[in-house]
Amino acid sequence: MTPEQLKASILQYAIQGKLVEQRPEEGSGEELYQQIQTEKQRLIQEKKIKKEKTLVEITEDEIPFDIPESWKWVRLGDCTGYSQTKPKISPKDITDDMWSLDLEDIQKESGAILTRTTASERKITGDKVLFYKGQVLYSKLRPYLKKILIAPDNGICTPELVPFNTYLVYANYIVYVLRSPHIDYVVNSVTYGVKMPRVGTETMVNLLIPLPPLSEQKRIVAKIEELLPLIGRYAVAYEKLEQFNAKFPEDMKKSILQYAIQGKLVEQRAEEGTAEELYQQIQAEKQHLIAEKKIKKEKTLPEIAEDEVPFDIPESWKWCRLSDIIDVRDGTHDSPKYVPEGIPLITSKNLSNGIIDYGNVKYITQEDADKINARSMVEDDDILFAMIGSIGNPVLVKKDREFCIKNMALFKKFADTDIFMQYMYWFFFYAQYKLKKEASGGVQSFISLSRFREYLVPLPPFAEQKRIVAKIEELLPLCERLK
Repeated sequence: MTPEQLKASILQYAIQGKLVEQRPEEGSGEELYQQIQTEKQRLIQEKKIKKEKTLVEITEDEIPFDIPESWKWVRLGDCTGYSQTKPKISPKDITDDMWSLDLEDIQKESGAILTRTTASERKITGDKVLFYKGQVLYSKLRPYLKKILIAPDNGICTPELVPFNTYLVYANYIVYVLRSPHIDYVVNSVTYGVKMPRVGTETMVNLLIPLPPLSEQKRIVAKIEELLPLIGRYAVAYEKLEQFNAKFPEDMKKSILQYAIQGKLVEQRAEEGTAEELYQQIQAEKQHLIAEKKIKKEKTLPEIAEDEVPFDIPESWKWCRLSDIIDVRDGTHDSPKYVPEGIPLITSKNLSNGIIDYGNVKYITQEDADKINARSMVEDDDILFAMIGSIGNPVLVKKDREFCIKNMALFKKFADTDIFMQYMYWFFFYAQYKLKKEASGGVQSFISLSRFREYLVPLPPFAEQKRIVAKIEELLPLCERLK
């Protein structure tokens, strides 16, 4: 249950007579109602209020829910002066020191005063409404914001605020009734105006209000105000939990991948050999490809220093530099001329959630594509990785059409070597978080090809690579279910 739902439930319980117990010695709502009518007649005779038209009797089919026997259904106009004429004041009679209250000064939901401004600090245009300390102030404009409060002092306000007195009814109780989910629903279902919805006086005067004895009203308010700080504390805890729940699936995914590349996700098996044996096989194949002039010989990379190694790996594994075990290339960095139809040119913006998105792709001529593909031909099981702009977003290619690439790294297996490219895909998926942090550049961040070539990779034996991928693909869908 959200904090908002909890607060709404408490207010609904309050107006249904379920928040505090009923006490026979406190009398009844009917007795209070009769006292209210007597008080109103007295005020009319003393000409302190005007006589109002008699409100329609409440019928049984109007009653929205059950209330205790000691309570009584009344209309808001029966127990308050909502419909009484509001005293106005013209700009010429407003003094500089008067408190000038506008809707923007009131916090939604809580009704708290956010700012207190005098008339001299605010540009006054048009007539204002006078209000007095202790009156209920109700915003008839956009009532769903629940800007409802008890006036702490005398002042003037916008005509969009309706100040009114209560007759022998606890004003704080009326405030909470008006904030309750039932009244909120009723009022906002009959507002008029689309952009600036308002509630009419007739609607408010005829609102059905559950009336408990006065002492019970005070106990209800005391209980609500005892619970509200607890709801506030619950809201803080709830927000932290929501943030944790939002992050948890992604954090769990990162943890699984971290365990995978640290050799902790599956067990090691002696019969599967060692990464050193695999590494030597790859070096032999590289020399063969160089001899056949299928790849170029690169300058020897420096030995891996002990202080470079970021974490421990199993003894059967081996730390390698990326270009020792993978053919590291990149796409074009030029900007070929775009054409309406032709060969798709894939850039970093086209890599999304492990796939190539052709939705907003641009096209180049076959001639330009051939030039790019001469050094950067993409094939099945190659890995694409954005190296400029939005770093990362690796894609394990399953080619269904011809395309070429720009501003991205291209990782290819050396011919018949035992590198499982799905393992490398998940390694890059994990590594992208670190690479994003270390990306350099001013306007656009980037990772250089030389940085990729020297990047450290924890290499397991081939069979273990496959088992790691199988375990990852078993666990990651469980993370998705947590979202």
